[in-house]
Amino acid sequence: MPGPTNRALLAAVLAVAAAGIPGAQEILDRIVARVENDVILLNDVRALSHYQELVDGKPETEEQILDRLIDQWIVRTEADVSHFPHPSDADIDRSLSQLQKSFASIGEYEARKKKSGLNDSEIRRIVGLQLYLSNYLDSRFRPGVQVDSKAIEDFYANKVLPQAKSRGQQPPSLDAARDSIQEALIQQGINEQADRWLKESRVRLHIEKLLEEGAK
Repeated sequence: MPGPTNRALLAAVLAVAAAGIPGAQEILDRIVARVENDVILLNDVRALSHYQELVDGKPETEEQILDRLIDQWIVRTEADVSHFPHPSDADIDRSLSQLQKSFASIGEYEARKKKSGLNDSEIRRIVGLQLYLSNYLDSRFRPGVQVDSKAIEDFYANKVLPQAKSRGQQPPSLDAARDSIQEALIQQGINEQADRWLKESRVRLHIEKLLEEGAK
């Protein structure tokens, strides 16, 4: 990712270039937030919006996406400082394969990809970044998450059994579901700890949002 100076310069150059084109309707890119000495660009918001459209069928609002990008900046900065290893090409390939398999067919995936406007290299870049961030959060917070047998049994009774009943399915036994339930509860604990850490981190940082101001 470009450094703060290069990113700010890029935004300025794009703004000047757009202003010099007869009939140009809008600036191609602009700064929508400053986090410490770095910047987040409108194209960053657009890229994540398009990725959400690919994965979920509908993106969040630009304000919500900007908040996610600020959180990603915090996680990425911490991971980079700690020299956390980036995912391998094989790891990214597996994540891409899982993404494609989440669709009913490869045809549906290709249709949604076309609608999102993203190409394969852009999707790979975003998937790689998401994997890098999630791996770091997992390594940082998983050791502090404790799941006891009571929590697993409660999840089974309150989540697994009612869900199977509502679908008219035979529920798995508690023993058969134990490992998957434990992992789900661990992920929940990681998310809760990460959310608290991100809120605390935001308070210590200089964050200036310019999205609404820039949209006028």
